[in-house]
Amino acid sequence: MFDFSKKKNNVSLEVLIRLIWVSSFLAMILTLPSLGLFLGIYYFTGELIIGAVIGFGVHFVTLAFSNKISKFLTKIMS
Repeated sequence: MFDFSKKKNNVSLEVLIRLIWVSSFLAMILTLPSLGLFLGIYYFTGELIIGAVIGFGVHFVTLAFSNKISKFLTKIMS
């Protein structure tokens, strides 16, 4: 069905390490602010829906800029 024998396997260790670091930082940047806002609003006000809507909104705003954030992180890491 698929022929994987023509795959390139010559990726350097430096590229793999940079990929792991950039992906980890990007995941933290995308999730932690929205999770923090959600939990902060929920614990301080007790409003689950408001916290979820604001956290959801912040998550998708940061997701909209994920390409620029990824390029910035890659530039810093190299």
